[in-house]
Amino acid sequence: MNDRPQENKIRGLVHLIEPTKTFGQKGFRKRLVVLEQDNGRFVNYIPLEFIGDACDSCDNLNVGDEIEASFRLSGRKWQRDPQSEVKFFLSAEAMSFRSVGAKSSGNSASEPNYKSANDRFAEAADDFDDTPF
Repeated sequence: MNDRPQENKIRGLVHLIEPTKTFGQKGFRKRLVVLEQDNGRFVNYIPLEFIGDACDSCDNLNVGDEIEASFRLSGRKWQRDPQSEVKFFLSAEAMSFRSVGAKSSGNSASEPNYKSANDRFAEAADDFDDTPF
């Protein structure tokens, strides 16, 4: 068994960028960025969490930018007390990202000429299962 978390990649349009939130006395910081993927049949919204210093890397992101992000899945178990229900939580912790397109930029020689936003997602959707859940 490999103890090191596997790093994955995801591509989509930035749908939402929350402000950085600080928690606890030690100043734990977290920032949520939601990516949108539209494969023509449904829209998929992927919340990515940027943790600590990675929160600052989102300062230059804009809604509508197309990015490819590296992330790792993180899960945890929570139970209020031994008699209460056990709950499990899953999150995608973003490690880094790179811009692959921006809302305000025109097409360059290195960018394909897409007819619609759905064409952009068709390329990314090939890597994912067709089910929305």
